[in-house]
Amino acid sequence: MSKRAYNFNAGPAALPLEVLERAQAEFVDYQGTGMSIMEMSHRGAVYEGVHNEASSRLLNLLGNPEGYKVLFLQGGASTQFAMAPMNFLTEGKTAGYVKSGSWASKAIKEAKLIGNTFIAASSEENKYMSMPDVSNLVLPENTAYLHLTSNETIEGTQFHEFPDTGNIPLIADMSSDILCRPFDLTKFGLVYAGAQKNLGPSGVTVVLAREELLQNSPSHIPTVLRYDTHAENNSLYNTPPSFAIYMVNQVLKWIEEQGSLEGIEKKNREKANLLYNAIDESSGFFRGCVDAASRSTMNVTFRLGSEELEKQFIKESEKEGFVGLKGHRSVGGLRASIYNAVPYESIKALVDFMSQFQKSHG
Repeated sequence: MSKRAYNFNAGPAALPLEVLERAQAEFVDYQGTGMSIMEMSHRGAVYEGVHNEASSRLLNLLGNPEGYKVLFLQGGASTQFAMAPMNFLTEGKTAGYVKSGSWASKAIKEAKLIGNTFIAASSEENKYMSMPDVSNLVLPENTAYLHLTSNETIEGTQFHEFPDTGNIPLIADMSSDILCRPFDLTKFGLVYAGAQKNLGPSGVTVVLAREELLQNSPSHIPTVLRYDTHAENNSLYNTPPSFAIYMVNQVLKWIEEQGSLEGIEKKNREKANLLYNAIDESSGFFRGCVDAASRSTMNVTFRLGSEELEKQFIKESEKEGFVGLKGHRSVGGLRASIYNAVPYESIKALVDFMSQFQKSHG
């Protein structure tokens, strides 16, 4: 096999090699059916078995909390930005949002089109270089829900603790850090995540929600944008992205093999520590962008002394087989996305490259 790239793409992102190889082996003929999983009816027993297995495997990884359901939807987190307020932001209610960066801001923009919103906490004043303090939030009585973004992919910040919102549902966009560590699902009313960073390929969006929140969506919103439609139909109301869901099931299997979420978290910490230490110990040649307490274990953002030097870094890194190290165009700089499937060896190779680069250009 040809050499694999050192893939630091922010999403679609690296998938585990073992998962790709298993999918390759089953690609043309899925378990003796004479068909690819992509060619099967989503109403057939074979596909439905995979669909249900992915759903129960996901809940199992989170400790099987009672009263939660998994939905497999389409349209990415961007559709959830609108779908959540359409379903929950009803007359006389207001929705609270934590403004923590680029993705949180997009969610807020969509909610404002639907109804009344307020900013419960924000870190805009320091250019989102830390996560807002959510430890002592005071939410009005008529708050429909509180929404937060658990990990800001662009800035490179992450919540390490989640607030207790009492009987007000907590909704989280976990697109870029879902299943990077164990978390208590029972703190949340609803969690959603585009699959293309930690769960599988692009094309499917996973929603985990309390069953009572998935009932009685407002009758005036389009059928396909109502959570109850998908909950009542086991996410088979319309044709699901069946191959993407099959891949999610394979990735979840792989996570189990890594020691489940505890095992994954340990590996992610080792990877992140290796890279952050290289940045911190470079005598200022490399500079981490965000406050240490808010650093993400998934998206490591850093800068060099000048934009010229950063361009040089990108150019030389690409020659050495590194992919995706350019920061998001809205913030510039450099970013290494080190999701679950990015192996420790890739981070080790990056750290070695950084050391060489500093010797040549320091």
